[in-house]
Amino acid sequence: MQEPTFFILTALVRTPLHGYGIMQSVEELSDGRVRLKAGTLYAALDRLTADGFIRVDREEAVGGRLRRYYVLSDDGRAELETAIARMESNARVAGARLRAHYA
Repeated sequence: MQEPTFFILTALVRTPLHGYGIMQSVEELSDGRVRLKAGTLYAALDRLTADGFIRVDREEAVGGRLRRYYVLSDDGRAELETAIARMESNARVAGARLRAHYA
């Protein structure tokens, strides 16, 4: 899983968010390492929706524009949990190898 996808899914764990809210949350969660541009974000949201990892929670009109709120689906939660387990396992392997090399 790519880092932007990981943080988009993570951003949607607690509450539904609209696009700009997701962008802000991703930047905050990544300590500024991941800054999504609108085009990149909306392409990712379309892909994640098509994959069933997120879904549209609701839509509302704000200032004549449609604001779409997204929420993490059960499949998205499972995918995020799988990614977390994989990262933890990879970190254990790397840490053990590093410690063994410099012991």
